[in-house]
Amino acid sequence: MWYVYLLRTRDGSLYTGITTDVERRMEEHKKGEGSKYVRSRLPFRLVHTEEHEDRSSALKREAEIKGWRKEKKERLVSSS
Repeated sequence: MWYVYLLRTRDGSLYTGITTDVERRMEEHKKGEGSKYVRSRLPFRLVHTEEHEDRSSALKREAEIKGWRKEKKERLVSSS
């Protein structure tokens, strides 16, 4: 399984990523071993996850979400 996830960072922004292991990835982000974007905006909290069958569909969904305006991302998060 692959997962698409959204994090809310300390400045209120939303970060979208993919992983095969959500817990491991959250630990990497907490240690500053994740993305530079999240590292510079610690702390964060996990606000949304979605399961996907394969990497390809997770990447497509990640790209779709990243293309949205913040308002649309907020609606996705509030429905989680």
